[in-house]
Parts: sequence; C-alpha cells; structure tokens
Amino acid sequence: MIIKDIFFELSLRNIRLNFLRSLLAAIGIVIGVVAITSIGIMGANMTLSVTAELSESGNVIMITPDSGGGGGTGPGSGSSSSDDDEYIDDSQLRDIEKIAGGENLVVALYSESDSISVGGEDGHASIYGLDPSVIPELVDVEEGSYPVSTSGVVVGPSLAERYDLKVGSRIKVGDEDEGQSTVKVNGILEEKGMSMDLNSDNAILADEKWFTSFYGGEGEYDQVNVIAADIDTIEALEDEIDRQLNYRDDEVKIQDSSSMLERISESLGTITSFMTAIGAISLLVAAVSIFNVMMMSVTERIKEIGILRSIGTKRREIRRMFLYESLLLGVIGSVIGAVFSFIGGYTLTFGMIGTTDYFFMPESMIYIPIGVVIGVIVCVLSGIYPAWRASNLDPIEALRAE
Repeated sequence: MIIKDIFFELSLRNIRLNFLRSLLAAIGIVIGVVAITSIGIMGANMTLSVTAELSESGNVIMITPDSGGGGGTGPGSGSSSSDDDEYIDDSQLRDIEKIAGGENLVVALYSESDSISVGGEDGHASIYGLDPSVIPELVDVEEGSYPVSTSGVVVGPSLAERYDLKVGSRIKVGDEDEGQSTVKVNGILEEKGMSMDLNSDNAILADEKWFTSFYGGEGEYDQVNVIAADIDTIEALEDEIDRQLNYRDDEVKIQDSSSMLERISESLGTITSFMTAIGAISLLVAAVSIFNVMMMSVTERIKEIGILRSIGTKRREIRRMFLYESLLLGVIGSVIGAVFSFIGGYTLTFGMIGTTDYFFMPESMIYIPIGVVIGVIVCVLSGIYPAWRASNLDPIEALRAE
C-alpha cells in the first residue's frame, strides 16, 4: 500500500513539474467530452420533446388512400381530388364510421397546400376543410371564436405570427391568375405543437363547404382520422378497418401515432449517433495528445526509471506509475469537461430546440457520466503503450542515459 502511494505521488509530481504540457493535454480531453456529451444531451432532449408532443395524439388512427407510394400521404400533401382517385370516398367513410361506432370520433378532412395573400404579402399555407362541428373537438381557440360562417376560418398561431393576422383579418386564398377566394379570420388557435393527425399551428382550418366549393372534390377526402375513446382498442379497430376496406385490394393505408412515433424516434437516434461520432473525433485528437505527453514523459524520465528498476522496483509498478499519470489527466479533464458539458448542453438544447423542459430527465443527464467514463477510458488506453515501454527499459541502459 505504501509503494502504491509512492508511485501515485511520483505521478502527481510529474504532472506538477510539467504543468503546462499536462494542462494542454487535459484541455483536449475537456473539448472531446464536451463535444460528445453536449450533442448527446441535445439529441436526448429532441427525442423526448418530440415523443411528448406526439404521444398526446397517441389515440389517433390515420387512414389515407393507398396509391402504391403515390399521393395521399396525409394532411397538407396537396393531393385533394387527384386524377388517380387518390382519396377516400363517402362509401369508405361510412364503413369507417360503422366500424368506429358511436364512442369514437371520426374526422374526415380535405387538405390542400396553396398560395395565400395577406395585405399584399404573399406566401403558402396548408388549408384543411372540416365539418365545423368537429373543429372544437380537435383544437382550442386562444383568441376570437370558431368559424361562424362558411367563409370564416381559424388559423394556427405560427401562421398568425408570420403574417401578423388578427381576428377580423382577411386572407386571399389561391393564385390570382387562376382565381382567388377571400376568407375571414374568426379565431386564432392555441399552439398545438407537432402532431401526426392535424398540424394546425401553421395552417388554415376552414368549413368543408367552403373548401369543396373552391377546390371541388366533394366527398373525396384526403384523410380520415379515428380518435379512439380507449387507446387499448386501437389495434382491434385497425384490424377491423383493414379487413373491411382492404379485403380485395389495398385501398387505404392505416397507421397510428405510436408506429410513426417509433420511426421518428429511430431516425432521431440515428442522427444523434452520427453527430456524436463526429464529436468523438475531438476525443481521438485528445488521445493522440495524451499519447504524445506520455511518450515524452517516458523519454525525459529514463534515468529515473533506471534508478527505480535498480533498487528492485518491479515492472508492473513502473507501468502503474505511468498509468496513474494518464488516469489523473483523464479524470481531471473529464470532470472539468462534465461541468462544461452541463453548461454547453443546456445552452445547445435551448438554442436548437427552444425548450429545456426535459433537460434534467435521466435520459438526458445520463450522457454526462457516459462522457466522463469515455474520457477516462480514452486517456488510460492512450497511456498503455508508453507505460509498457517504460517498464521494459533495460535498467543498465537507462542509468547510462544522459
């Protein structure tokens, strides 16, 4: 135990004697740990944020036309009334309503992406046509009211902010050369966030009568959503809808929020892993720096090693002395990196996602100890060869070294 303490003290002494060199090597570890940890924290927060938003619509079954990979891919796809009959017709809608029963809400919607003009400012927006009676079931109004006339609409908060829309504002929908229709803003919606069934934050929600009178295609729905009263019945509803509507040919695609959420989470995980791998390059550079420091330390202390070997110090004790040094550099650099990772991760998360609601969740904080462990392991691995080289020096040759 005493010998072990002596070698630990020798390692500390060497770090103090070569403080600037050791500091620069530790800074490399700090940068590497901060890079991989901050990116990991940001990725975890992004996944948690998206998961929380989409989980709110976890009881929704989305039914879209099966066009063999063509159109009809959901709200805002601009697939309304296509020439290839890529829509859900009234007969299919009645079948869905019959299967869903009275306890589940069935929402049939039209959708289009079109040009809009507000006070001379042009742009684009997603436009939904809905039965006015179901709009209050889907979204909440923050200001104003739900549509009070056929030409009345409610708009999402993001769209309202971008075009400075107020209750009473008028929006021209459509291209000027091909015909326009003017609608009046009756209400501005509360922010809903990301959703699989209805992305209302950046959209216009209109009466289906106005929609079909302007775009045509009455009874040709782009999507039908079934909002299940009991989430445990979703699988049974999907199976029954599939059996009823796809018994001959695949006429519709049926998916729920949970399956889409799983795919999105996997995609986000892949992106985060790729970004973390890029950040790990800085740790590789730090490992080279540590290796260089340890090799220089071996070269400078050849005579010291010779003396230690001549008085009976064993090879494994020489190895331990140098491994202590790389371990100390790793621990110091990684702990400092963990502190900066906390600050950097918080800043990066707020800057990229806009919220830190999930920052202190275990799934996010776990990246800090992971970063510390990786930093320490990298340093120890970088010190293995220099330690082995030092322990295998010939004592007599080492004593002759100048």
